[in-house]
Amino acid sequence: MAYGGAATEMSATDAGHGAAAEERIDAPDLQLFVFALFFLFGGITSLNDVLIPKLKELFTLSYAQAMLVQSAYFAAYFFVSLPAAAIVRRFGYMVTAAIGLIAMTAGCLMFVPASLSGAFGVFLLALFVLAAGVTIVQVVANPLISLLGPVPTTHSRLTFAQAFNSLGTTVFPYVGSILILGSLATVDAATLSGAALADHRTAETQTIVFTYLGLAAALALIAGVVWLRRHRLRESHAPGPLLAGFDLLRRPRFGLGAMSIFLYVGAEVAIGSLIVNYLMQADVLGLGEQAAGKHVTLYWGGALVGRFIGAGLLRLVAPGKLLALFAAAAIGLILVSANSIGAISGYALLAIGLFNSIMFPTIFSLASEGLGRRAADGSGVICMAIVGGALVPPLTGWAADETSLRFALSVPAICYALIAIYGFVARRPAAA
Repeated sequence: MAYGGAATEMSATDAGHGAAAEERIDAPDLQLFVFALFFLFGGITSLNDVLIPKLKELFTLSYAQAMLVQSAYFAAYFFVSLPAAAIVRRFGYMVTAAIGLIAMTAGCLMFVPASLSGAFGVFLLALFVLAAGVTIVQVVANPLISLLGPVPTTHSRLTFAQAFNSLGTTVFPYVGSILILGSLATVDAATLSGAALADHRTAETQTIVFTYLGLAAALALIAGVVWLRRHRLRESHAPGPLLAGFDLLRRPRFGLGAMSIFLYVGAEVAIGSLIVNYLMQADVLGLGEQAAGKHVTLYWGGALVGRFIGAGLLRLVAPGKLLALFAAAAIGLILVSANSIGAISGYALLAIGLFNSIMFPTIFSLASEGLGRRAADGSGVICMAIVGGALVPPLTGWAADETSLRFALSVPAICYALIAIYGFVARRPAAA
């Protein structure tokens, strides 16, 4: 993998694709491994959407307070992404993936003391540790899938890989709504206090513990398999200090792309976090918590379908143009949902998932064109921008507390508008 910043090292063809003469990896088995990683961290992240209403009820939280679940989780991307990129440079992709999986296992196990403590803050700590592992794995997965094939199909290949992420986000919320929300207490936590409240919280969080213990066992097994194959790749990474990736932000295409990742993740997570409570409203679908939780699957399932479709469209339409079009469609659906009632309102909100589909992989690949051996640095900075999922949802929750859930949707709408602008700006291939 050659450094992609020098125009003198790039042919006209390479420049058209925004990449230098990178070393490509022909390893179909590794593609399957990366697809599995996308499935895992996508599914685990989407479990937050059914965890939020459970914790909101047990700890009698406001919307803004409940959104701290997402803040704790996505804050890990801000603090861990650059160290993760440094680990990749030092130890390579496979060892780093094993480290990330072990950290995810530790985070899942921390739900045991969180339940025993009956304290909301300990749950947030467990989520942060879990997300730290997810961050490490994601810093590995994004650039690795970009290298597992020819340069011209990078946008399409990353979008296809993200479809497995969406498969995880489709399956996990449905199962999680049964395991976590299916036994939602009939006792109102707001009527309890003292020891009775602590006992109630400990008992009701056991469903959460069992769910994450099952995940811990699966993750530990996968980490062992990855560790045994840690020498699978021969790799070359550009050396540099921990903060080396920040100089990439001077490139407008990369800097604006990182900002767009911040906005996209924030918007997607904010909407996903509010779906259960939104669909429970009498003037929307009036569903119970478990039924509303199962509908989260439609939101993430739309992204799954959209990514398979998008992987094909990206071979025909310029990535930037398609990104702008999908962002505009998401804004249109928000306007429909916020200004209608009943099934139209509910399903318009769920349909946004379809147009979220190509955004992350397309923004990532547009921003990363031409990074070459600095792919790990770029991935670290971009994954750091995923901290948008920690900041935009609480802002949306605050707007919901102060106004209404419908008006709060204006926050993600603004995010999508800025993403559409980036798509238009980046509609042409990166210059050498």
